[in-house]
Amino acid sequence: MKRVLILAGGLGKRMRSPKPKVLHEILEKPLISWVIDAASAAGITKIGVVLGHNSEEVQNVLPTGVEVYIQSKQLGTADAVKCARNFLDGKVVVLYGDAPLIKPETIKRLASSEADMSILTAKVSDPTGYGRIVRENGRISKIVEQADANEETLKINEINSGMYAFKSEALKFALDKIKSSNKKGEYYLTDAVEILLNNDYKVDTIEVEDSQEILGANTQRELANLAKIARERILDDLMEKGVTIEDPTSTFIGPDVNVEAGVIVKPFTFIYGKTTIESESVIGPQTTLRDTFVGRNSYVVRSECEGADISNGCGVGPFSRLRPGTRLEKNVKIGNFVEVKNSHIFEGVKAQHLTYLGDATVEENTNIGAGTITCNYDGIRKNKTFIGKNAFIGSNTALVAPVEIGEGALIGAGSVITENVPSFALALGRARQVNKEKWVLKKMEENHEK
Repeated sequence: MKRVLILAGGLGKRMRSPKPKVLHEILEKPLISWVIDAASAAGITKIGVVLGHNSEEVQNVLPTGVEVYIQSKQLGTADAVKCARNFLDGKVVVLYGDAPLIKPETIKRLASSEADMSILTAKVSDPTGYGRIVRENGRISKIVEQADANEETLKINEINSGMYAFKSEALKFALDKIKSSNKKGEYYLTDAVEILLNNDYKVDTIEVEDSQEILGANTQRELANLAKIARERILDDLMEKGVTIEDPTSTFIGPDVNVEAGVIVKPFTFIYGKTTIESESVIGPQTTLRDTFVGRNSYVVRSECEGADISNGCGVGPFSRLRPGTRLEKNVKIGNFVEVKNSHIFEGVKAQHLTYLGDATVEENTNIGAGTITCNYDGIRKNKTFIGKNAFIGSNTALVAPVEIGEGALIGAGSVITENVPSFALALGRARQVNKEKWVLKKMEENHEK
Protein backbone atom coordinates (compact mmCIF):
# COMPACT_ATOMS: atom_id res chain seq x y z
CA MET A 1 0.00 0.00 0.00
CA LYS A 2 1.38 3.39 -1.05
CA ARG A 3 0.44 6.46 0.94
CA VAL A 4 1.13 10.20 0.93
CA LEU A 5 1.42 12.20 4.14
CA ILE A 6 1.30 15.98 3.67
CA LEU A 7 2.73 18.20 6.39
CA ALA A 8 0.64 21.36 6.56
CA GLY A 9 0.74 22.56 10.15
CA GLY A 10 3.09 25.53 9.81
CA LEU A 11 2.10 28.97 11.12
CA GLY A 12 3.43 30.82 8.08
CA LYS A 13 4.43 33.89 10.12
CA ARG A 14 6.46 35.36 7.27
CA MET A 15 3.36 35.48 5.07
CA ARG A 16 2.07 38.19 7.47
CA SER A 17 -1.46 37.05 6.81
CA PRO A 18 -4.31 35.82 9.07
CA LYS A 19 -4.99 33.06 6.57
CA PRO A 20 -3.28 29.67 7.12
CA LYS A 21 -0.29 29.44 4.80
CA VAL A 22 -1.52 26.38 2.90
CA LEU A 23 -4.82 28.15 2.10
CA HIS A 24 -3.12 30.91 0.15
CA GLU A 25 -4.01 30.44 -3.49
CA ILE A 26 -2.30 30.08 -6.84
CA LEU A 27 -4.67 30.64 -9.76
CA GLU A 28 -7.59 30.55 -7.31
CA LYS A 29 -6.62 27.12 -5.95
CA PRO A 30 -5.26 26.64 -2.39
CA LEU A 31 -1.65 25.49 -2.13
CA ILE A 32 -2.59 22.30 -0.30
CA SER A 33 -5.11 21.36 -2.99
CA TRP A 34 -2.34 21.40 -5.61
CA VAL A 35 -0.37 18.87 -3.54
CA ILE A 36 -3.37 16.62 -2.87
CA ASP A 37 -4.32 16.60 -6.56
CA ALA A 38 -0.73 15.78 -7.59
CA ALA A 39 -0.75 12.82 -5.20
CA SER A 40 -4.09 11.63 -6.57
CA ALA A 41 -2.81 11.99 -10.14
CA ALA A 42 0.15 9.81 -9.15
CA GLY A 43 -2.31 7.04 -8.30
CA ILE A 44 -2.14 7.42 -4.52
CA THR A 45 -5.50 6.64 -2.92
CA LYS A 46 -4.51 6.95 0.75
CA ILE A 47 -3.70 10.56 1.63
CA GLY A 48 -3.17 11.99 5.12
CA VAL A 49 -2.64 15.60 6.21
CA VAL A 50 -1.02 16.89 9.39
CA LEU A 51 -2.56 20.21 10.42
CA GLY A 52 -1.84 22.71 13.16
CA HIS A 53 -2.61 26.42 12.87
CA ASN A 54 -6.32 27.08 12.15
CA SER A 55 -6.88 23.42 11.32
CA GLU A 56 -10.64 23.79 10.97
CA GLU A 57 -10.25 26.31 8.14
CA VAL A 58 -7.93 23.97 6.26
CA GLN A 59 -10.19 20.96 6.80
CA ASN A 60 -12.98 22.83 5.00
CA VAL A 61 -11.10 22.61 1.67
CA LEU A 62 -9.95 18.99 1.99
CA PRO A 63 -11.69 16.43 -0.23
CA THR A 64 -13.60 13.54 1.24
CA GLY A 65 -11.39 10.64 2.25
CA VAL A 66 -8.32 12.61 3.29
CA GLU A 67 -7.29 11.61 6.81
CA VAL A 68 -6.51 14.48 9.20
CA TYR A 69 -4.04 14.52 12.09
CA ILE A 70 -3.39 17.46 14.43
CA GLN A 71 0.03 18.71 15.56
CA SER A 72 -0.80 20.80 18.62
CA LYS A 73 2.70 22.27 19.02
CA GLN A 74 5.13 23.10 16.22
CA LEU A 75 8.06 20.91 17.26
CA GLY A 76 9.51 20.04 13.86
CA THR A 77 8.92 17.75 10.93
CA ALA A 78 9.59 14.49 12.77
CA ASP A 79 7.12 15.49 15.45
CA ALA A 80 4.54 16.24 12.74
CA VAL A 81 4.98 12.76 11.29
CA LYS A 82 4.70 11.24 14.76
CA CYS A 83 1.28 12.85 15.09
CA ALA A 84 0.16 10.69 12.15
CA ARG A 85 1.70 7.48 13.45
CA ASN A 86 -1.53 5.52 12.94
CA PHE A 87 -1.37 6.47 9.24
CA LEU A 88 2.10 5.00 8.71
CA ASP A 89 1.73 1.73 6.85
CA GLY A 90 3.35 0.30 3.73
CA LYS A 91 5.25 2.88 1.64
CA VAL A 92 4.84 6.46 2.87
CA VAL A 93 5.74 9.52 0.80
CA VAL A 94 6.13 12.72 2.85
CA LEU A 95 5.26 15.99 1.07
CA TYR A 96 4.57 19.59 2.10
CA GLY A 97 1.36 21.55 1.84
CA ASP A 98 3.13 24.74 0.77
CA ALA A 99 5.10 23.17 -2.11
CA PRO A 100 2.47 23.04 -4.87
CA LEU A 101 4.68 22.48 -7.93
CA ILE A 102 5.56 18.85 -7.23
CA LYS A 103 4.62 16.74 -10.24
CA PRO A 104 2.75 13.42 -10.16
CA GLU A 105 5.65 11.79 -12.02
CA THR A 106 8.04 12.75 -9.23
CA ILE A 107 5.70 11.39 -6.57
CA LYS A 108 5.54 8.13 -8.51
CA ARG A 109 9.35 7.94 -8.55
CA LEU A 110 9.47 8.39 -4.79
CA ALA A 111 6.69 5.89 -4.14
CA SER A 112 8.36 3.29 -6.37
CA SER A 113 11.80 3.44 -4.75
CA GLU A 114 13.08 0.22 -3.16
CA ALA A 115 15.13 1.86 -0.39
CA ASP A 116 14.03 2.07 3.23
CA MET A 117 14.36 5.85 2.90
CA SER A 118 14.61 7.90 -0.29
CA ILE A 119 15.34 11.62 -0.25
CA LEU A 120 14.26 13.92 -3.07
CA THR A 121 17.20 16.23 -3.80
CA ALA A 122 18.03 18.99 -6.25
CA LYS A 123 21.12 20.90 -7.31
CA VAL A 124 20.64 24.67 -7.23
CA SER A 125 22.78 27.74 -7.78
CA ASP A 126 21.75 29.29 -4.44
CA PRO A 127 21.22 26.69 -1.69
CA THR A 128 20.70 29.27 1.07
CA GLY A 129 18.11 28.18 3.58
CA TYR A 130 18.07 24.51 2.59
CA GLY A 131 19.53 21.47 4.30
CA ARG A 132 22.65 20.20 2.51
CA ILE A 133 23.20 16.66 1.28
CA VAL A 134 26.51 15.47 2.72
CA ARG A 135 28.09 12.51 0.93
CA GLU A 136 30.94 10.11 1.62
CA ASN A 137 32.35 8.16 -1.32
CA GLY A 138 29.41 9.34 -3.40
CA ARG A 139 26.76 7.98 -1.05
CA ILE A 140 24.66 10.10 1.28
CA SER A 141 25.87 10.13 4.85
CA LYS A 142 23.68 12.80 6.43
CA ILE A 143 21.62 15.96 5.93
CA VAL A 144 22.76 19.13 7.67
CA GLU A 145 20.33 21.99 8.18
CA GLN A 146 21.40 25.56 7.30
CA ALA A 147 21.42 26.62 10.96
CA ASP A 148 23.70 23.74 11.94
CA ALA A 149 26.06 23.79 8.92
CA ASN A 150 29.72 24.78 9.09
CA GLU A 151 31.47 26.87 6.43
CA GLU A 152 32.47 23.86 4.33
CA THR A 153 29.00 22.33 4.41
CA LEU A 154 27.41 25.62 3.35
CA LYS A 155 29.31 25.38 0.04
CA ILE A 156 27.39 22.25 -0.99
CA ASN A 157 24.80 22.98 -3.69
CA GLU A 158 22.88 19.70 -3.49
CA ILE A 159 19.92 20.35 -1.24
CA ASN A 160 17.28 18.41 0.60
CA SER A 161 13.78 19.12 -0.71
CA GLY A 162 12.22 17.91 2.52
CA MET A 163 10.27 15.33 0.57
CA TYR A 164 10.90 11.66 1.30
CA ALA A 165 9.69 8.13 0.81
CA PHE A 166 9.91 5.60 3.64
CA LYS A 167 9.08 2.02 4.26
CA SER A 168 6.86 2.43 7.28
CA GLU A 169 8.86 0.03 9.48
CA ALA A 170 12.02 2.06 8.92
CA LEU A 171 10.19 5.34 9.47
CA LYS A 172 8.73 4.22 12.79
CA PHE A 173 12.14 2.97 13.89
CA ALA A 174 13.74 6.33 13.11
CA LEU A 175 10.96 8.37 14.73
CA ASP A 176 11.51 6.59 18.03
CA LYS A 177 15.19 7.58 18.03
CA ILE A 178 15.15 11.17 16.72
CA LYS A 179 16.22 13.71 19.36
CA SER A 180 15.83 17.49 19.60
CA SER A 181 19.54 18.15 20.15
CA ASN A 182 19.88 21.05 17.69
CA LYS A 183 19.90 24.85 17.85
CA LYS A 184 16.12 25.12 17.43
CA GLY A 185 15.28 22.32 19.85
CA GLU A 186 13.07 20.65 17.25
CA TYR A 187 12.71 17.10 15.99
CA TYR A 188 14.12 16.96 12.45
CA LEU A 189 13.00 14.26 10.07
CA THR A 190 16.38 14.74 8.37
CA ASP A 191 18.01 13.00 11.34
CA ALA A 192 16.42 9.78 10.12
CA VAL A 193 19.21 9.52 7.53
CA GLU A 194 22.02 8.90 10.03
CA ILE A 195 19.82 6.80 12.30
CA LEU A 196 18.82 4.46 9.50
CA LEU A 197 22.32 4.26 7.99
CA ASN A 198 23.81 3.40 11.38
CA ASN A 199 21.32 0.56 11.72
CA ASP A 200 21.93 -1.03 8.31
CA TYR A 201 18.86 0.36 6.58
CA LYS A 202 19.18 1.34 2.92
CA VAL A 203 19.05 5.10 2.26
CA ASP A 204 19.32 6.63 -1.21
CA THR A 205 18.56 9.87 -3.05
CA ILE A 206 16.41 10.72 -6.04
CA GLU A 207 17.43 13.91 -7.85
CA VAL A 208 14.62 15.94 -9.39
CA GLU A 209 15.49 17.35 -12.81
CA ASP A 210 13.42 20.53 -12.43
CA SER A 211 14.38 22.16 -9.13
CA GLN A 212 11.28 24.38 -9.33
CA GLU A 213 9.23 21.37 -8.26
CA ILE A 214 10.49 21.61 -4.70
CA LEU A 215 9.94 25.34 -4.21
CA GLY A 216 7.77 26.37 -1.30
CA ALA A 217 6.12 29.61 -0.23
CA ASN A 218 7.20 31.25 3.00
CA THR A 219 6.55 34.86 1.96
CA GLN A 220 4.10 36.69 -0.27
CA ARG A 221 6.90 37.30 -2.77
CA GLU A 222 7.67 33.59 -2.93
CA LEU A 223 3.97 32.87 -3.38
CA ALA A 224 3.87 35.24 -6.36
CA ASN A 225 6.92 33.51 -7.83
CA LEU A 226 5.22 30.10 -7.53
CA ALA A 227 2.14 31.51 -9.24
CA LYS A 228 4.24 32.79 -12.13
CA ILE A 229 5.91 29.40 -12.60
CA ALA A 230 2.62 27.50 -12.38
CA ARG A 231 0.92 29.82 -14.86
CA GLU A 232 3.75 29.51 -17.38
CA ARG A 233 3.68 25.71 -17.09
CA ILE A 234 -0.05 25.58 -17.79
CA LEU A 235 0.07 28.00 -20.73
CA ASP A 236 3.07 26.25 -22.29
CA ASP A 237 1.27 22.92 -22.06
CA LEU A 238 -1.90 24.32 -23.66
CA MET A 239 -0.02 25.98 -26.50
CA GLU A 240 1.86 22.73 -27.13
CA LYS A 241 -1.53 21.00 -27.48
CA GLY A 242 -2.80 23.50 -30.07
CA VAL A 243 -4.50 26.26 -28.08
CA THR A 244 -3.84 29.78 -29.37
CA ILE A 245 -2.96 32.14 -26.52
CA GLU A 246 -2.40 35.53 -28.06
CA ASP A 247 -0.64 37.10 -25.06
CA PRO A 248 0.62 34.69 -22.38
CA THR A 249 1.75 37.60 -20.19
CA SER A 250 -1.85 38.74 -19.63
CA THR A 251 -3.59 35.34 -19.60
CA PHE A 252 -4.34 33.32 -16.45
CA ILE A 253 -5.65 29.75 -16.70
CA GLY A 254 -6.11 27.47 -13.68
CA PRO A 255 -4.79 23.91 -13.34
CA ASP A 256 -8.21 22.22 -13.54
CA VAL A 257 -9.32 23.96 -16.74
CA ASN A 258 -9.75 21.89 -19.91
CA VAL A 259 -9.17 23.80 -23.16
CA GLU A 260 -9.35 21.91 -26.46
CA ALA A 261 -7.08 22.45 -29.45
CA GLY A 262 -8.38 25.13 -31.80
CA VAL A 263 -9.56 27.49 -29.06
CA ILE A 264 -8.36 31.10 -29.21
CA VAL A 265 -7.75 32.88 -25.91
CA LYS A 266 -7.37 36.62 -26.23
CA PRO A 267 -5.49 38.99 -23.87
CA PHE A 268 -6.53 39.86 -20.32
CA THR A 269 -8.51 36.67 -19.88
CA PHE A 270 -8.91 34.69 -16.64
CA ILE A 271 -10.17 31.09 -16.70
CA TYR A 272 -10.50 29.21 -13.43
CA GLY A 273 -12.13 26.26 -11.67
CA LYS A 274 -13.59 23.30 -13.56
CA THR A 275 -14.06 25.21 -16.80
CA THR A 276 -14.15 23.38 -20.15
CA ILE A 277 -13.85 25.12 -23.52
CA GLU A 278 -14.43 23.15 -26.71
CA SER A 279 -12.69 23.64 -30.03
CA GLU A 280 -13.15 26.65 -32.34
CA SER A 281 -14.40 28.92 -29.58
CA VAL A 282 -12.96 32.35 -28.86
CA ILE A 283 -12.60 33.62 -25.31
CA GLY A 284 -11.78 37.24 -24.52
CA PRO A 285 -10.42 39.76 -24.48
CA GLN A 286 -11.08 40.95 -20.93
CA THR A 287 -13.14 37.93 -19.91
CA THR A 288 -13.40 35.85 -16.75
CA LEU A 289 -14.76 32.29 -16.70
CA ARG A 290 -15.21 30.15 -13.57
CA ASP A 291 -16.64 26.63 -13.52
CA THR A 292 -18.18 27.25 -16.93
CA PHE A 293 -18.72 25.04 -19.97
CA VAL A 294 -18.33 26.61 -23.42
CA GLY A 295 -19.31 24.50 -26.44
CA ARG A 296 -17.87 24.51 -29.96
CA ASN A 297 -17.75 27.61 -32.12
CA SER A 298 -18.95 30.00 -29.43
CA TYR A 299 -17.51 33.30 -28.28
CA VAL A 300 -17.40 35.10 -24.95
CA VAL A 301 -16.06 38.65 -25.11
CA ARG A 302 -15.52 41.18 -22.30
CA SER A 303 -17.82 39.24 -20.00
CA GLU A 304 -17.98 37.32 -16.71
CA CYS A 305 -19.40 33.82 -16.48
CA GLU A 306 -19.60 31.61 -13.39
CA GLY A 307 -21.29 28.23 -13.13
CA ALA A 308 -22.76 28.63 -16.62
CA ASP A 309 -23.35 26.11 -19.42
CA ILE A 310 -22.94 27.64 -22.89
CA SER A 311 -23.74 25.37 -25.83
CA ASN A 312 -22.44 25.38 -29.42
CA GLY A 313 -22.65 28.46 -31.60
CA CYS A 314 -23.50 30.90 -28.82
CA GLY A 315 -22.39 34.50 -28.50
CA VAL A 316 -21.92 36.16 -25.13
CA GLY A 317 -20.99 39.80 -24.67
CA PRO A 318 -19.59 42.27 -24.66
CA PHE A 319 -20.22 43.22 -21.04
CA SER A 320 -22.51 40.30 -20.20
CA ARG A 321 -22.73 38.44 -16.91
CA LEU A 322 -23.80 34.80 -16.66
CA ARG A 323 -24.34 33.69 -13.08
CA PRO A 324 -24.62 30.17 -11.61
CA GLY A 325 -27.40 28.02 -13.02
CA THR A 326 -27.40 29.67 -16.45
CA ARG A 327 -27.88 27.25 -19.34
CA LEU A 328 -27.72 28.47 -22.92
CA GLU A 329 -28.77 26.05 -25.66
CA LYS A 330 -27.42 26.26 -29.24
CA ASN A 331 -27.14 29.57 -31.09
CA VAL A 332 -28.26 31.81 -28.24
CA LYS A 333 -27.12 35.42 -28.33
CA ILE A 334 -26.60 37.26 -25.05
CA GLY A 335 -25.52 40.81 -25.75
CA ASN A 336 -24.16 43.88 -24.04
CA PHE A 337 -25.14 44.59 -20.44
CA VAL A 338 -27.29 41.47 -20.16
CA GLU A 339 -27.33 39.44 -16.93
CA VAL A 340 -28.66 35.89 -16.70
CA LYS A 341 -29.04 33.89 -13.48
CA ASN A 342 -30.42 30.40 -12.83
CA SER A 343 -32.22 30.37 -16.18
CA HIS A 344 -32.66 27.95 -19.07
CA ILE A 345 -32.44 29.76 -22.41
CA PHE A 346 -33.43 27.59 -25.35
CA GLU A 347 -32.03 27.45 -28.89
CA GLY A 348 -32.08 30.59 -31.01
CA VAL A 349 -33.12 33.01 -28.26
CA LYS A 350 -31.77 36.55 -28.50
CA ALA A 351 -31.36 38.97 -25.59
CA GLN A 352 -29.09 41.56 -27.05
CA HIS A 353 -29.25 44.63 -24.79
CA LEU A 354 -29.68 45.82 -21.21
CA THR A 355 -31.66 42.86 -19.88
CA TYR A 356 -31.97 40.80 -16.68
CA LEU A 357 -33.25 37.23 -16.86
CA GLY A 358 -33.41 35.56 -13.45
CA ASP A 359 -35.09 32.25 -12.56
CA ALA A 360 -36.53 32.10 -16.06
CA THR A 361 -37.22 29.62 -18.82
CA VAL A 362 -37.17 31.10 -22.33
CA GLU A 363 -38.12 28.72 -25.14
CA GLU A 364 -36.89 28.57 -28.74
CA ASN A 365 -36.44 31.58 -31.02
CA THR A 366 -37.91 34.13 -28.63
CA ASN A 367 -36.67 37.72 -28.85
CA ILE A 368 -36.11 39.65 -25.65
CA GLY A 369 -36.19 43.41 -26.23
CA ALA A 370 -33.78 45.91 -24.73
CA GLY A 371 -34.42 46.86 -21.11
CA THR A 372 -36.51 43.78 -20.29
CA ILE A 373 -36.31 42.44 -16.75
CA THR A 374 -37.82 39.51 -14.91
CA CYS A 375 -38.94 40.74 -11.49
CA ASN A 376 -38.16 37.44 -9.81
CA TYR A 377 -37.78 38.47 -6.16
CA ASP A 378 -40.76 39.59 -4.09
CA GLY A 379 -38.75 40.29 -0.95
CA ILE A 380 -39.28 36.81 0.47
CA ARG A 381 -38.80 34.23 -2.28
CA LYS A 382 -37.52 33.85 -5.84
CA ASN A 383 -40.30 33.30 -8.40
CA LYS A 384 -40.24 31.77 -11.89
CA THR A 385 -40.90 33.32 -15.27
CA PHE A 386 -41.82 31.14 -18.27
CA ILE A 387 -41.69 32.50 -21.83
CA GLY A 388 -42.86 30.23 -24.66
CA LYS A 389 -41.21 29.79 -28.01
CA ASN A 390 -41.39 32.40 -30.79
CA ALA A 391 -42.57 35.08 -28.36
CA PHE A 392 -41.60 38.73 -28.79
CA ILE A 393 -40.97 40.74 -25.63
CA GLY A 394 -40.99 44.46 -26.37
CA SER A 395 -38.34 46.81 -25.06
CA ASN A 396 -38.48 48.08 -21.48
CA THR A 397 -40.82 45.34 -20.29
CA ALA A 398 -41.08 44.22 -16.66
CA LEU A 399 -42.29 40.62 -16.23
CA VAL A 400 -43.47 40.31 -12.62
CA ALA A 401 -42.99 36.70 -11.56
CA PRO A 402 -44.54 34.25 -11.16
CA VAL A 403 -45.84 34.72 -14.68
CA GLU A 404 -46.17 32.76 -17.93
CA ILE A 405 -45.95 34.17 -21.46
CA GLY A 406 -47.44 31.81 -24.03
CA GLU A 407 -46.04 30.65 -27.36
CA GLY A 408 -45.97 33.33 -30.03
CA ALA A 409 -47.21 36.06 -27.67
CA LEU A 410 -46.28 39.69 -28.27
CA ILE A 411 -45.66 42.06 -25.37
CA GLY A 412 -45.88 45.74 -26.17
CA ALA A 413 -42.91 47.89 -25.31
CA GLY A 414 -42.94 49.54 -21.91
CA SER A 415 -45.37 47.04 -20.39
CA VAL A 416 -45.54 45.79 -16.81
CA ILE A 417 -46.90 42.23 -17.04
CA THR A 418 -48.41 40.85 -13.84
CA GLU A 419 -50.76 38.21 -15.29
CA ASN A 420 -50.26 35.24 -17.58
CA VAL A 421 -50.41 35.98 -21.33
CA PRO A 422 -52.08 33.36 -23.60
CA SER A 423 -50.35 32.03 -26.69
CA PHE A 424 -50.38 34.35 -29.72
CA ALA A 425 -51.95 37.17 -27.69
CA LEU A 426 -50.94 40.82 -27.70
CA ALA A 427 -50.39 42.07 -24.14
CA LEU A 428 -50.18 45.73 -23.18
CA GLY A 429 -49.55 46.63 -19.58
CA ARG A 430 -49.07 50.38 -19.65
CA ALA A 431 -51.13 53.56 -19.20
CA ARG A 432 -52.76 55.09 -22.27
CA GLN A 433 -50.75 57.99 -23.71
CA VAL A 434 -52.35 61.42 -23.37
CA ASN A 435 -51.12 64.46 -25.36
CA LYS A 436 -52.16 67.91 -24.09
CA GLU A 437 -51.78 70.35 -26.97
CA LYS A 438 -49.60 73.42 -26.32
CA TRP A 439 -49.49 72.69 -22.56
CA VAL A 440 -45.84 73.73 -22.31
CA LEU A 441 -46.40 77.09 -24.01
CA LYS A 442 -49.32 77.87 -21.75
CA LYS A 443 -47.25 77.03 -18.68
CA MET A 444 -44.43 79.27 -19.86
CA GLU A 445 -46.87 82.22 -20.35
CA GLU A 446 -48.31 81.75 -16.88
CA ASN A 447 -44.88 81.76 -15.30
CA HIS A 448 -43.90 84.89 -17.27
CA GLU A 449 -46.95 86.81 -16.07
CA LYS A 450 -46.03 86.02 -12.47
